[in-house]
Amino acid sequence: MSLLSVDDALARVLDGIAPLAAETIPLAQADGRVLAEPILARRDQPPFSSSVMDGYALRSTDAAIGATLNQVGVSQAGARYSGTVGPGECVRIFTGAPIPDGADAVIMQEETKASGSSVTLNAEVSASQNIRPQGYDFCDSQAVLPMGTVLGPATLALAASANAAQCKVVRRPIVALVATGDELVAPGETPGPDQIISANSVALAALCARAGAEMRDLGIVRDDPAALAQTFETALSGGADILVTTGGASVGEHDFVQAALKEIGVDIGFWRIAMRPGKPLMFGRRGQSLVFGLPGNPVSAIATAMVFVVPPLHALLGRPQTQWGRLPLLGNLPANGIRRQFIRARYGFEEHGERAIIPAPAGDSGHLSSLAQAEAFIVQPENDEGKSNGDFVQVIPLDS
Repeated sequence: MSLLSVDDALARVLDGIAPLAAETIPLAQADGRVLAEPILARRDQPPFSSSVMDGYALRSTDAAIGATLNQVGVSQAGARYSGTVGPGECVRIFTGAPIPDGADAVIMQEETKASGSSVTLNAEVSASQNIRPQGYDFCDSQAVLPMGTVLGPATLALAASANAAQCKVVRRPIVALVATGDELVAPGETPGPDQIISANSVALAALCARAGAEMRDLGIVRDDPAALAQTFETALSGGADILVTTGGASVGEHDFVQAALKEIGVDIGFWRIAMRPGKPLMFGRRGQSLVFGLPGNPVSAIATAMVFVVPPLHALLGRPQTQWGRLPLLGNLPANGIRRQFIRARYGFEEHGERAIIPAPAGDSGHLSSLAQAEAFIVQPENDEGKSNGDFVQVIPLDS
């Protein structure tokens, strides 16, 4: 069986995926969520013309150097001056306070000298100077945040200032995780003489959660076809949008994942791709649910999840697909074969201080220490002739 290219495999994964249904939640619970519809302002911001500094509100036609004005009142945040500023008059004003009627400028207090109610001007001001006009930030009914926005501290603040108490967001995709293999025990347990600690589920749960998923960890399932089929059925019938398994997806005598998935009606689309690490990646569908069988080696599992699981999560959330950047290479890469390589790397700096990427020494797909020390993957294309110092390469940040 020939190897499917990474691009062709990803195209098959993403084919036909549409954003999930929307739900309405309080704004205070919306951090990290994706807007399913725009947020419309319910007021102007600011709702009135206001001062950008402490000083005196006045008529610009009275603002001659040496002129002395009569202070007739005070305007402060939450308590505006209710009268009208007439000729030869001014109002003491503070930052954020409403501009009183009749005034069209603010002179900063450092440019005045006050004595009782008399205020002498030491500078000129022009009309509209030091005034933030009504609606300067946004206007009533304006779409302040578009559909597809990933909400965070700044966008949540904007939504709140628009007087939105709640918002409509895309439902989080549900991702069910299953680790498979007689050799695995959970972190904190005592392994037998031939067992190892299961690390993949912890890593994949963090990766998928960062991408916006709601996680369900179904634990470790032994190499028993019936137990595997039952667990997979529980995950898919329980509403999982994506089922992710690790280990046992190849075709060895003890690899039962494919058979168990087929038994419960999963249509296997492909199971070998031209990728290093991560060749034995399996993908299938049952109804609208996506199923991934990731390799058991942890570096392979994380690499394939970043390349193949995160993009459909973004598609289900209505988020645009990430466009990875390019950086100059510090070092050399030998020629590559038919499989696209994802090379562990760290950031560095060129001679002139520009950011660059340094390939890490080669490590196999079970070498977690090298992955933990890495900051990114360098993506080396299939059949690449090799790269030299200074060549630009595609980079996938590991903290993304």
